[in-house]
This record gives sequence, structure tokens and C-alpha cells, in this order.
Amino acid sequence: MAQKDLDSSGLFGELGRMIRTTGTVGGIAARIAGNRIGFRGNDAAHAEDLKAILGGLKGPLMKAAQLLATIPGALPDDYAAELAQLQSNAPPMGWSFVRRRMAAELGADWQKHFREFGREAAAAASLGQVHRAVLQNGETVACKLQYPDMTTTVEADLKQFRMAMGVYHRIDNAVRQEDVIEELTERLREELDYRREAANMKLYGLMLEEFPSVTVPKPVDALTTGRLLTMEWVTGRGLQAILDTNPSQEQRDRMAKALFEAWYVPLYRYGVIHGDPHMGNFTVRADGGFNLLDFGAIRVFRPQFVRGIIELCEALRAGDEDRAAHAYEMWGFVGLSRETMTVLNEWASFLYEPMMQDRVRTINENQETIFGRDIAARVHAGLQRTGGVKPPREFVLVDRSAIGLGSVFMRLGAKLNWHRMFQDLVADFSEEALAARQQEALRKAGVVVSV
Repeated sequence: MAQKDLDSSGLFGELGRMIRTTGTVGGIAARIAGNRIGFRGNDAAHAEDLKAILGGLKGPLMKAAQLLATIPGALPDDYAAELAQLQSNAPPMGWSFVRRRMAAELGADWQKHFREFGREAAAAASLGQVHRAVLQNGETVACKLQYPDMTTTVEADLKQFRMAMGVYHRIDNAVRQEDVIEELTERLREELDYRREAANMKLYGLMLEEFPSVTVPKPVDALTTGRLLTMEWVTGRGLQAILDTNPSQEQRDRMAKALFEAWYVPLYRYGVIHGDPHMGNFTVRADGGFNLLDFGAIRVFRPQFVRGIIELCEALRAGDEDRAAHAYEMWGFVGLSRETMTVLNEWASFLYEPMMQDRVRTINENQETIFGRDIAARVHAGLQRTGGVKPPREFVLVDRSAIGLGSVFMRLGAKLNWHRMFQDLVADFSEEALAARQQEALRKAGVVVSV
């Protein structure tokens, strides 16, 4: 995109973007409606076209679509398959624009803070871009600078996204998504606040400080604002680049174990989850450990919800329907019939299966191209047959993380005893202990929990 296009991101630039987004989402809704009443056309071609269009957006609508793509029946199969593969490829802001944006955040003399500042973006994030810089004390840092007008962009995209989902769910109501959309809305709005992300980063540093296989960058508070996040620069390579070197099974297993710890130690010990585990959000260190990145989509859970996750696993392993029903209630599901619960158990059994089998195995022995796609189609059909379900808000990111990590573990080809790793984390679980650890960590990090 030319610099003049980015520099017109005020009112008229935003109007143009809104028109493009409205057309995109309106087209989604129309195609979904047409497909459901029999005018199917070429679903795969539409889905590929949709992926190309959304990939050029700045990120908010794409992120919401990625999250929905992990919930069985939330989107048509072809759309879910394409959207699950999306990563941000937004065009970078040019140097003259970056200078103005930096001045808006740190003042006209912003360059005094840096010995060096990279003119070209080192990486793209969903809501902004990253520049490498060197502070006056010689420390190398990453400066994540938010794209302009993102608050307006997010609200416009969410409005159009609600419209598309409204059309879809008047036709297909297997998953009633009022609470899901509210959750996505709250999380996306939180991601706009880079001070909040800096606090989340501190929180993860505290929770994972005893796990040397995971590095969490440290934020630089003095150079962080609501739309600029300055943090320690961490060096690593993308996971796909590592896989292209054909690492040994031992290396693959070590990387998978580190990722398992990075995601599930915070969940089961502190009731916190990183809700966006796609491969762009971590890099591999030279020693095989991981750098964990992008702390915008963080969810803090009630201790009872975490207990419900553990209880459901135990209920499924024991075949105890009453215990499973109680676990769903702890999650926040309301009024589930036994028939609907049986359908949900099929999805849960797929996710929990590796943790219920005390043996070394791959994460998914069926080797689907897209992790969970086949089982998701069966669950969607079952939910339609039984009258549908309304997932609670807390379900969204824990489901997203399970599917996202499962996809990474499958790509790694990791062979581990997932059951043992899970049991090591939950063996001494208590809601009271989790609550105490959670409150202390949140206080130290300065994280304020919203709904």
C-alpha cells in the first residue's frame, strides 16, 4: 500500500475502509444465506476469496473469525478451514507516518530516548507493527506501534461482524453465540490498550519465572503508552523455519513440552490463559526454548471454572454422566439436556483424549489435515439435531487455546505422555490455592480484571 493511502486514514480513509469491510461482511452473510437455502455455488472458492480479503485487513475482524473458527458449527466448514489458517499480513506504515505516530505517543523529541530506531518494520502484529530499536543505555528493544484509528476500526468491524453472524444464526442455530460475541468484543477492546498488554506481560513473567524453557519479554514502562508498547527484544526463529530443518524427535518433543508448560502452567496454577496460540505468537530460541509473544488476548478465569475443566476430564474417563453434567454447570452452561450433553462430550472427549491415556502418543492419532475438523462437523450436526447450545463466555478462549495448541503439537509431530504432564499440573489442585496465587500475581503485575 502506498504511503499516501496510509496517510489518509482519517475520516475519509476510515469511511473507505468501512465500505470495504461492509462489503466483505455483507458478502459473507449473503453467501451463507444462499448456501443454506440451496444455492451453494463454490463454497471453497468463496472461502479462499474471503481469506484473501480478510488477510488484508488490519486484524480485528480476522481475529474474531479465527476464534469462531475453533468452535464446532460457529461458521460453515469451508470458511472455518480457511480462516483458521489466517495470519496478519497488513501492509506496513512508512517511515514518515511512523515518525508522526511516535511523536504522538512520546512527544516531538521522542528520538532522544533511542540511540537507534529501525525505519523499516521488523514484524507485523494484528493491531500494529514492530520496530527494532536501541535505547540510550545500549539495550535492544522492540517497539510495537498501533496502527491509526484502531478503536474506530475495531468498533466498525465488530458491528459488521455481528451483522454477518446474525444472518448466519437465523439460518443455523446449532451454536447460539450471544455470549461468545460479547466475549470476543471485550477481549478485542482490551487488545487496543497496550498498557494493559504490558501488565499482562509482567503477569506471565511472574507465572512462568520458574520455567527456564519459556522466555517472556520485559516491558519498558517509561516508553509504553496506550498505543505504544516498548519491550525487551528477544531473539528467535519462527517454528516453521525450525521444522523445515527436520529436527529430531527429541527436539520436537522438547519444544512441545515447553509450549505445553507455557500455556497450561498459567491456566491450572493461576487460572489465566493466553488465548491466541498461533505460530506467529512465539519464536524458538537457539537452545530450543520458546519466546512467548503478544499478550493482548489474555483471559482470567474463576477458580471454579478451572475446577470444571479438571472435573470434566475425570468424568469422561470414568464415564460418569452426572459428574460431567456438574462440570458443565461449573463452566457456566445452563439447561443442558442429556442428549445435548452427549454431543458436547464427543467434542470434549476429542480434546481430552490424549490426557486420558497414560501412554506416549501423538496429540491426534487420526492425522486430520486440520486439527479437529472432522469431529467438529459431527458435533455441529449433533447440536443441530438436539436443538443447539449456548456456550458461556469463558468457554471461548480455553477452546481456542486447545485447538490452536493441538494444531501446533500435530505439526511438531510430538510424542509425549500428555496424561502425565496434565496430572503433574493438577495433582494438588485446589480452588482456594489457585485463588490466592491468582490474586497475588494480578496484584504484583498490576492487571485489572474485566468481565
